[in-house]
Amino acid sequence: MNSNDLRPGVAIKLDGRFYVVTQFTHVTPGNLRAFIQIKIKDIDKGTLLEKRLRSGETVEQVELDRRPMEYLYLDGKKYVFMDTANYEQVELDDTVVGDMPLYAKPNTELVVLWCDGKPISIELPNVVELKVTDTAPGIKGATATNQLKEAVCETGLKTRVPPFIVIGEMIRVNTADGSYASRA
Repeated sequence: MNSNDLRPGVAIKLDGRFYVVTQFTHVTPGNLRAFIQIKIKDIDKGTLLEKRLRSGETVEQVELDRRPMEYLYLDGKKYVFMDTANYEQVELDDTVVGDMPLYAKPNTELVVLWCDGKPISIELPNVVELKVTDTAPGIKGATATNQLKEAVCETGLKTRVPPFIVIGEMIRVNTADGSYASRA
């Protein structure tokens, strides 16, 4: 696989170890050669690394089993998921779920990535809809275009929203960086 084709959620093999790409950036610095900056998660250890690859470099891709599963509830420190095909329940810990609790409410269907019969990561949708539970009131007559205010969503996610967003309103949030996308 070409390094330019890497995307979040793709599993690769580097230096004899298996990793899942969590972030991907193609960088073209001025008069220098382009390169690929990736953040990868070690499948066995759960540690995060940053790696720089040459643009066009060949990387070995590993096939992952993608299973649609429903996030049911939090049980102590374990997150309980149910396989939608056979109704089998699986408990996942913080190293596997990552930022998922900030973006997903209970009874949300997500894709869990499996490698060798072991859950390794969760694939979030690009955008999720969340309800605003706390934010400052909008300032009447505030017309500056880039003015944003702090808002807390129902999952505990803190993001910055435009001044016209009020408590109880549904908003769309980008899961890549936690930023406000639009009203729902």
